[in-house]
Amino acid sequence: MDKKQHIAIYTTASLPWMTGTAVNPLFRVAYLAKDAERKVTLVIPWLSPHDQVLVYPDKITFSSASEHEAYVRHWLEERTGFSCGFDIQFYPGRFAVDKRSILPVGDITKIIPDEEADIAVLEEPEHLTWYHHGKRWKTKFRLVIGVVHTNYLEYVRREKNAMQANLVKHMNSWVISIYCHKVIRLSAATQDLPRSVICNVHGVNPKFLEIGRKMKEELSNGNQEYKKGAYYIGKMVWNKGYKELLNLLSSHQKELAGLKVDLYGNGEDSEEVKEAAMKLDLAVRVHCGRDHADPLFHNYKVFLNPSTSDVVCTTTAEALAMGKIVVCANHPSNEFFKQFPNCRMYDDSNGFVSAVNEAMTEDPAPLSDEQMHELSWEAATGRFLHAAELDQAPAASSASKTPSKKFASMSFDMQKRIEDASAFVHFTASGFELSRKVFGAIPGTLHPEEEQCKELGLPFDAGEKSPQSLKMGSI
Repeated sequence: MDKKQHIAIYTTASLPWMTGTAVNPLFRVAYLAKDAERKVTLVIPWLSPHDQVLVYPDKITFSSASEHEAYVRHWLEERTGFSCGFDIQFYPGRFAVDKRSILPVGDITKIIPDEEADIAVLEEPEHLTWYHHGKRWKTKFRLVIGVVHTNYLEYVRREKNAMQANLVKHMNSWVISIYCHKVIRLSAATQDLPRSVICNVHGVNPKFLEIGRKMKEELSNGNQEYKKGAYYIGKMVWNKGYKELLNLLSSHQKELAGLKVDLYGNGEDSEEVKEAAMKLDLAVRVHCGRDHADPLFHNYKVFLNPSTSDVVCTTTAEALAMGKIVVCANHPSNEFFKQFPNCRMYDDSNGFVSAVNEAMTEDPAPLSDEQMHELSWEAATGRFLHAAELDQAPAASSASKTPSKKFASMSFDMQKRIEDASAFVHFTASGFELSRKVFGAIPGTLHPEEEQCKELGLPFDAGEKSPQSLKMGSI
């Protein structure tokens, strides 16, 4: 009865790659483990050196998993201010250049021993299960919770076409229904999914709340003022809001005369963004990416973010935490931010102009303690535990409920049979190189290579079982 919950959080990226799926699950693990009421393990991808140089910034590489782990822990403890009592395990990963994503290699459920397999949290469940070939997640773990971070459909629509987006939509729904008991969608910007709830379970780095408190104190004492105008920071690729922002500025140069905007970011489209900005009559300057907590940003008053491709934008939350006025689109991805008085939303381009001009003439409203708490990881952790039903007694969990009526029992049994058959179809299809390649997997990722197994200290089995040799019950 007193046995601790063991929560294994699997994610699709790791520091020093500063992407949302590297940073947010890391903070989630830290705050879940903070009170020592549960055992928590973070499971992150290990990239071999030839992939590390393609992904990690500033030529950072690691010669061993222990070196990588030390980097992650140091970064986190610097930001949280407390020692983080959780485990870190690595699974073999490969970087897919065409997808700009890290994909799992082999059966990554093996990373957690069977005797410790209790609750699994799949951060980006579709990403982690598209090409999964191994033990079924629901068989391995008592409870599997998916946290949907990314609006993959929006990216596919923008970069490819509606037909492929429709295929991805059905694929996502299929694999998530097979492998997850519950799904948490950060906002309604993501596709509707089986057994899902909408809840923003992310917080902001404590550094940003500290900046906000300091700015609030200095402003109230008259020792500080907002000397800079408007800015935007994000990965410098067109689909991260730069196209929308530059189009809005271009269409309303007269109405926004005198506005100065600074753009910060690194990315594949940096040169094109610079060229587009230079064509404007407005003073729009483009700079290299910086840490959003850099003192450089403290004196900006207005954060402009017209992006509609995010699920919940981390930099918007950070700007609000620092006490800035945020101008953003009235879009499902921004629903969480409506509760904050410094959030100004617009419905169309004229609304954007009005919101920007008003923001530039007003001072931000000081955030209350309650509003700051709502942005924190303490609050986000509470929301996560509630949405996942982990704050309830085990008997109350929907995953453990047994239908009482005969008809309900028969219906439940039929659903389980259909789901088992569907899982077997996915298991079989994911076990052949040809079918994996058709659906976009990296060739040779059905099983980890010997060298990567050595790097992680994992056993290498050259004679893995084929799909034909396994029965439905074994998955």
